[in-house]
Amino acid sequence: MRIFEIHGSRVVEHPALAPLSVPGACAGYLWLSLTRDELRASLAEVQGTLQSLCGTHLVDLHVADLLNDQLPSRYDYTSQYDVLVFRRLAATNGPKPAGADPLPPRGSGPPVLRRIDTRPVGFAVFDRVLLSVHPEDGSVRDAFAARLLSAASPDARGAGAAPALDVRAVSARLPTSPADLMLRVVNLIVDAYLDLRRDLTRQLDHWQAELIDPRSRFTNWSALMEARQSLHHLDEICEDQRAAVQDWIDALETLPSPDGTAELRERELIMVRSRDVLEHIQRVVHHVRRLEQNAETAVQLHFSVQSHRANDIMRVLTVLTAVFLPLNLIAGIFGMNFEFIPLVHKADGFWIAMASMAGIALLLVLVFWRKRYLARNR
Repeated sequence: MRIFEIHGSRVVEHPALAPLSVPGACAGYLWLSLTRDELRASLAEVQGTLQSLCGTHLVDLHVADLLNDQLPSRYDYTSQYDVLVFRRLAATNGPKPAGADPLPPRGSGPPVLRRIDTRPVGFAVFDRVLLSVHPEDGSVRDAFAARLLSAASPDARGAGAAPALDVRAVSARLPTSPADLMLRVVNLIVDAYLDLRRDLTRQLDHWQAELIDPRSRFTNWSALMEARQSLHHLDEICEDQRAAVQDWIDALETLPSPDGTAELRERELIMVRSRDVLEHIQRVVHHVRRLEQNAETAVQLHFSVQSHRANDIMRVLTVLTAVFLPLNLIAGIFGMNFEFIPLVHKADGFWIAMASMAGIALLLVLVFWRKRYLARNR
């Protein structure tokens, strides 16, 4: 469990949750980041903290949603908090953990597709608390925590904060609310797909070039079919992500307009960031669909090239058959069992027949060559 207190330009990471449950101990808002196993083990403590700081706690169905490792991306809400479940698209360095949703079966498809982890990350957004529930590796949490600590001002970092290696690489403005923090984490999850996009594009481009090459003998059909199915599954995951964020935006638009100028400004910034996240998801959806279409187009082009190659072979065989057909006719005539056949009893009859057959064959070859029946298409 990692606990962050954010107040203005100050970010403090706390080692324990119990001291923050005391009234007045937290000046800003909290980010409680747990793995699913940690949430199961400390559910009572988390519920008590939420009750103390927010005056409410998670209902049992939302707790079950946050602990579910196979739940699709979705959005739900109550009168006091919102719940967003967002499936990530992240590459794992090793084998997939238990419970991960496999894209292709093991041993088939591109290696990058076998490494994609699509387990969900859950968020519960309160007025003063953001509760995020991550898979066991916690890679998204740790990556954004490092960015959050780096973005804090040097004199406002709490204990355990890492020095900013490159402040220009991160946003200098800290999240102003739990909703803003949640959207930034979701945006980090969406942008993680960019690391996978290059490997996917490179693999499919290699297959496409191999499929189009008429001299190649492509045999990895099972991997290609699994890749097409995996891309279709990625498309469904991205569509669920888009629908969840769109539901979040629709819920924000139905809220009454704040009275104060500062609250209205904060609401507008949340809407802008929400639309930006939605636009990033739509770009990912567009890219996944383009990869899926490229895979389908490569297969169709492969069969078109093979059909064209088969037509070339049949054309050459047909021309050869047409060349030898009159020769077979002459050979058949002189092979009939008649006593009196022209040229049979002449000493030079054999050479006359052979010369006639060679002339006819050469004439037919020239005619077919002029008609480009023997030309090789490249």
